[in-house]
Amino acid sequence: MSKQLEQVMAALSTVIEPELHRDIVSLNMVRDLEIEGDIARFTIVLTTPACPLKDVIAQLCRDAVVGKVVGIAHLDIKWDSQVPTDRKIHGLLDVPMRSLIAVASGKGGVGKSTVSTNLAAALAQAGARVGLIDGDILNPNLPTMTGLGYGRPVVMNDKMVPLEAYGFKLMSTGFLTPPDKPMILRGPMLHGAIRQLFTDVDWGQLDYMIVDLPPGTGDAPLSLAQSFPLTGVIIVTQPQDVAVSDALRSLAMFETLNVPTLGIVENMAGDFFGEGGGEKLAKERGVPFLGRIPLNAEVRKGGDFGRPIVIADPENPAGQAFHQLAQTIAARVSVVMLQSADVIPLNIIG
Repeated sequence: MSKQLEQVMAALSTVIEPELHRDIVSLNMVRDLEIEGDIARFTIVLTTPACPLKDVIAQLCRDAVVGKVVGIAHLDIKWDSQVPTDRKIHGLLDVPMRSLIAVASGKGGVGKSTVSTNLAAALAQAGARVGLIDGDILNPNLPTMTGLGYGRPVVMNDKMVPLEAYGFKLMSTGFLTPPDKPMILRGPMLHGAIRQLFTDVDWGQLDYMIVDLPPGTGDAPLSLAQSFPLTGVIIVTQPQDVAVSDALRSLAMFETLNVPTLGIVENMAGDFFGEGGGEKLAKERGVPFLGRIPLNAEVRKGGDFGRPIVIADPENPAGQAFHQLAQTIAARVSVVMLQSADVIPLNIIG
């Protein structure tokens, strides 16, 4: 490496990634550095395609290099992304996924499935490879919320091929049984059904696997947390006290099981249900508050008609809030993994 290349790299090593709080060189985010005339060209590999801080990082790089390294007047920055791989789940059940995220709630009716669906769609829009599992085995509703109805997956090479909607892959027991036939399963059978949604499906390579859990602290969330090493859990609540108290129980269960809490989402905020309960719970428990989604009739319509609000009306305040939530969660996943000894470094897994 020439002296000038070394000087540019040294200057870039002073640039601190705003959310990970480490320099971009030691994080191996700087790739393919070359100099042509007075231009330094390189690629920055972000830890998520949903990163909202590109402009901030670019300006930090310009401030560190231009005018500081002799002979360099301009930067030509290209962007790429590579979600870190959680070592705990690398190779898990032959599903090549980089992270495994549970979306949970203490009670039903708080919009957990709406959050899961819009999160999956928003991450996919950002360029991430996303899988979504309908973990509510007995009462699946994601087929309706994604507009896929009650179709049937095809089978190839002895595995089911997940259905796709809005750029992400989805599997649900709603695709496997008639809508008028009840799913009647007890504990061990329920555990087996959840496991099959992982093992009997050809998911392909995924950056984020999201599991939309049934509400409460029963068999399904317990089986998932005990059987699969989760990267983290998102707790969804409404603002009012009764929902927050149930969310606390769900949060405490995952804490007892040593599952990292990615944070709390306050859904349906506004005049009808009030505001602030989820944020207060996050502060009291010392966990991140991920964001607030306003109560909006268009969100409900999107679920009924199978078009998530981030797709149907992205400029709607709720659509914008979901996009911001996806960026926040993606960043939080990166922080949790890169702070953990279980992460596989970016330069090892491609």
